Amino acid sequence: MKKMICSQLGGACEQEFFAETFEDMAALSQAHGKEMFAQQDENHLKFQKKMMEVMKDPSEMKLWMESKRELFDSLPDLK
Repeated sequence: MKKMICSQLGGACEQEFFAETFEDMAALSQAHGKEMFAQQDENHLKFQKKMMEVMKDPSEMKLWMESKRELFDSLPDLK
């Protein structure tokens, strides 16, 4: 089990997420982003706008995802 916070995943806050795999962590982050979008949270909307720009370029998106996966992999397992 590893812990990441929203800002480590490209977001705007210190919400904590706990997951066994990077894929699960990404899903938690995405669900949080959708929740913040539904609430029209201004800080998250700014970061989501930036993310939309990254997503327009598949190679840039791949590099972004790889960097987040590397960060996840570098984190210690929680006991």
